[in-house]
Amino acid sequence: MFSNDQNIETIGQLVEVIRHYVGLQSEFFKLDIVEKIVRLFTALLMIGILSILLIVVFIFLSFAVAHALAPAIGTPCAFLIIAGGYLAIFLLFIIFRQKWIEKPLVKFLASILMQK
Repeated sequence: MFSNDQNIETIGQLVEVIRHYVGLQSEFFKLDIVEKIVRLFTALLMIGILSILLIVVFIFLSFAVAHALAPAIGTPCAFLIIAGGYLAIFLLFIIFRQKWIEKPLVKFLASILMQK
């Protein structure tokens, strides 16, 4: 009673639909991973390029400020003041690295990797 031709055909169709579904799910998973990797690399590349440009701008601004201060206090003192400013900024980043760098980075990565 349970093994007539119609039941066997229905089970065969069900198996084919399940195979197709599993194949589509695996393709979706692969595409989702690729999308997240591409978004992550794009963000990292943009951060890298913008960081390099920002560093170049800061270098030129530093030289401009040092040369502007040089007539008033002397060239060595002007460059020492600029270096001291950068040292202070560096120390602030060390002190507040968790608040300014780690937490935003974790939030950013979580937003990319945990999207549905």
